[in-house]
Amino acid sequence: MSVDQLVDRAARGEFGPLGTASLAFTTRQGVRHRGRAGGYRNEVLSVRVGAAVGSCAVEPGSLDDDAVQGIAGRPVADLLADDDPAVRVAALDAHLMSVFPHQAHATPVVVPAGDSLAKSLHRAATVVELLDPRPGQRVLVVGVVNSILHHLRARGVDYVPCDRKGGRTEWGEPIATDAADHLDTCDAVLATGMVLLDGLAPLLAHPGPLVLFAQTGSAVLPHFIGRGATAVSAEPYPFFWLDGGPSTLHQHRSAPA
Repeated sequence: MSVDQLVDRAARGEFGPLGTASLAFTTRQGVRHRGRAGGYRNEVLSVRVGAAVGSCAVEPGSLDDDAVQGIAGRPVADLLADDDPAVRVAALDAHLMSVFPHQAHATPVVVPAGDSLAKSLHRAATVVELLDPRPGQRVLVVGVVNSILHHLRARGVDYVPCDRKGGRTEWGEPIATDAADHLDTCDAVLATGMVLLDGLAPLLAHPGPLVLFAQTGSAVLPHFIGRGATAVSAEPYPFFWLDGGPSTLHQHRSAPA
């Protein structure tokens, strides 16, 4: 199954009646944790359908206010056919979350209250635990999160950091830009939900374990468990980095029924 096939199935009403987007909004952040040498930016498009909010990360600055405003009031069926893949993913995420809420088929994990770095490290620990890699294994990390690399290093696990933006990790390691070039050299894969936009297929074909950590498409990616994915750490809006209070992640080890 591909992302496009899942979109087509949803558009045909296979998962239930399609609603209407009541609102759309973006969330933007600039991050520089204490003690970290570098920082980064995030921007996320979110679409609300009924009680559910679906999200998809986008390149910062790529969405203008008129485009976001134009989503509100449109039927989900139209959004699933939108030219922008981020709109399609956010709408699909909201629709699937309304039909298959995380609380019905996942294990909740609480990230305790704390500052931004403490919450980032705790969240990353739960993601790495889902994969449970051992010393001597090599993990391909698609979508570099330094807190995840921190926990792999603490376990004595080798890794290949990969992100299309390139650059270097907190420890000065070069970041690869093409995940496909390194799949054959790695035992397992940890990947961000952003691979939904254009990089999921080769990861699903990898024979080793694949754990996905998803703010983008948190209700979409669990449908790939058993179809190449091993587990998903799903994090619907509001995300852990939005405040200092406790946050809930949802761990999926099987696909929604």
